Amino acid sequence: MTDAADRLFVNGEVHTLGTPEGTGGAPGETHEAVAVRDGAVVRLGRSREVRFLEGVDTDVVDLGGRVLLPGFVDAHTHLTTVGRYLVHADLSVAGSPGEAVDLLAERAAAVGDRDSAASDDESDDPATDWVLGYGYDESTWDEDRYLTRADLDRVSTERPVAAFREDMHVAGVNGVVLDRFAGDLASVPDETVPADDAGEPTGVLLESAIDPVYEAVEPGRAATRELVGAALDDCAAKGITAFHDMVRNSHAPRVYRDLDAAGELTARVRINYWSDHVDALREVGLSTNAGSDAVETGAIKSYTDGSFGGRTARLSEPYADAPEETGQWVVDPDELAATVAEATAAGYQFTAHAIGDEAVDAVLDAYEEDSRTDPDEARHRIEHVELADDAAIDRLAEAGVVASVQPNFLKWAGEDGLYEDRLGPERTAETNRYRDMLDAGVRLAFGSDGMPMDPLLGVHHAVNAPAEAQRLTVTEALRAYTRGAAYAGFDEDRLGTVEPGKRADFAVLDASPWEESAAIRDIDVAMTVVDGEVVYGGR
Repeated sequence: MTDAADRLFVNGEVHTLGTPEGTGGAPGETHEAVAVRDGAVVRLGRSREVRFLEGVDTDVVDLGGRVLLPGFVDAHTHLTTVGRYLVHADLSVAGSPGEAVDLLAERAAAVGDRDSAASDDESDDPATDWVLGYGYDESTWDEDRYLTRADLDRVSTERPVAAFREDMHVAGVNGVVLDRFAGDLASVPDETVPADDAGEPTGVLLESAIDPVYEAVEPGRAATRELVGAALDDCAAKGITAFHDMVRNSHAPRVYRDLDAAGELTARVRINYWSDHVDALREVGLSTNAGSDAVETGAIKSYTDGSFGGRTARLSEPYADAPEETGQWVVDPDELAATVAEATAAGYQFTAHAIGDEAVDAVLDAYEEDSRTDPDEARHRIEHVELADDAAIDRLAEAGVVASVQPNFLKWAGEDGLYEDRLGPERTAETNRYRDMLDAGVRLAFGSDGMPMDPLLGVHHAVNAPAEAQRLTVTEALRAYTRGAAYAGFDEDRLGTVEPGKRADFAVLDASPWEESAAIRDIDVAMTVVDGEVVYGGR
């Protein structure tokens, strides 16, 4: 006799996103219902067929015609930063420098009120007196410029104030911060601390110049748990059931394991550690793929270049709006190659941030030295791959390197957008070439970089991209955000599709992205399910 299911999802439109593949962008295999037992899918079919597994204690969820997909897997995010957007000032909604300053002023008032009401208990958050804002994007403003000391001194001349651009490669700080970290800033490259005509720092910090600020505001364990909790709630509301977190000098890994042990983790996490963690990981035996069903160790991560927003992405040809500049090496190619060699010799998967075409080539050069002959065994990744030429795309495919990309970045690819400012129209059309990559056989894994952490927004941009070389079908985009991202984390055997034997991780949508392809970003997530348990939404 077949055991009863724990939970049935019936009367829906279930898209497995698995086999058969479907053709011409068709959604592939579909069903009305899915049965779950012990956190895994056990049957798919028509509602009346699946209901044969209904027992006395079976919970039956009527989907009411809604669309059920595999849960989204975000292949690249920074979860504590996402939490900071929710806890501190969210500057992503600012439409001008003035609006950003107003939002920071509101935050400053809240910090002041909190100080007035505070008890004598010590906080483990060293940034309690800071006014912090995250996520501004000057490329969307009529006044296209970074936030400066002059702006942030208007917020406060007594408290330290910092405003981070959404790519986290640029920060604006006030005079308090410049004075506090004068010694640190004197030791970083001059180009990372721009000065005005009088030779005074403008308050704009780039790349390594931001590191002292990051270290100063890094929260303790309890404060990190608050940020993670806020971000996990947001993940559940967005249909995200797993994510790959990029972690350095953070309490987040411990918080994830604490939540997992307590049964309170509402999404699976794969932790990609910065390259300066390699020795520690080896010493404690945390190899790639080590861990539990919910928390596992991923790749070793490094930088190569910076960002287009900061004009620090490394290019083979100069920036259109700065003809003397070709970007910066955050980690130069020789150092990167040595780091890759060390990590791969120890058996780790590796991933590297590379945005400009010269940086992408440098990472591919480093990966070619890996002695492992089976690309599927290594599954090395490149994060972002925003500008790659034909030769680089062919190399990605041949080497089996995963392109871990962020389709929400296509918001900068429109007319008069950030890419056109930085690169000119011809190179803009050559950014984020998902269509060309997929056609060449490159494995795509979609993520968000937390800008924002919203899979349906990313899918929308990939489906409605301005250039043919960038544009995917709805099915292809959804697969990159599910099975493609699962593959990047060695998880394709348990995540990424709705099939018997896979974990019951689902996202239930209020409308069909195939039928609403021009407005996917407006579709609401009705329910999110992890291991068969509803973590967001309801009937």
